[in-house]
Amino acid sequence: MARTPSTMLKLGTQAPGFSLLEPLSNSIRSLSEFENQPVLIVFSCNHCPYVLHIIQSFCDMATHYQAKGLQTIWINSNDVENYSDDSPEKMIQLSNEYNFSFPYLYDETQQMARSYQAACTPDLFLFDAAHKLVYRGQYDSSRPGNEEAVSGDDLKQAIDALLSGRSVSLEQTPSLGCNVKWKVGNEPEYF
Repeated sequence: MARTPSTMLKLGTQAPGFSLLEPLSNSIRSLSEFENQPVLIVFSCNHCPYVLHIIQSFCDMATHYQAKGLQTIWINSNDVENYSDDSPEKMIQLSNEYNFSFPYLYDETQQMARSYQAACTPDLFLFDAAHKLVYRGQYDSSRPGNEEAVSGDDLKQAIDALLSGRSVSLEQTPSLGCNVKWKVGNEPEYF
């Protein structure tokens, strides 16, 4: 596991569109389904200790904000050939185990991770209703082994500001997690 920070994609960036497989429903899901709705896109995976550290808190948070109009989408872009714990079958298991209230999509080509300049898991991107980036950063300052309680405070403050029509603070701390597991030869240039 390589501790990797997010690249901090430029605020105001338009969310790249996608159509990806949701293994749980065996259907294709698209960003266009969430037109005119704020959306939180998270690059994640099944086995990363940084993801597993926050997963229950995150799922509770996502359900809470879904009732307030925020859509959440998880995307797994890891190389499943070399990291079988991130396979679509294991994605289904994780979705069921934690009762995901949001789609968990499979980016087999890794094109979406590249488009969003995702670097780590979890890598969080919060977009307004026009799908312009307003927050990219950490869930909170808790990490596996640092004894800080998992709160989601950094992300929640950004979501609360967005949903109440206030400006989201420009002071944003990069997320930190395991690196995206790139296929050999597919590593992006933005590192």
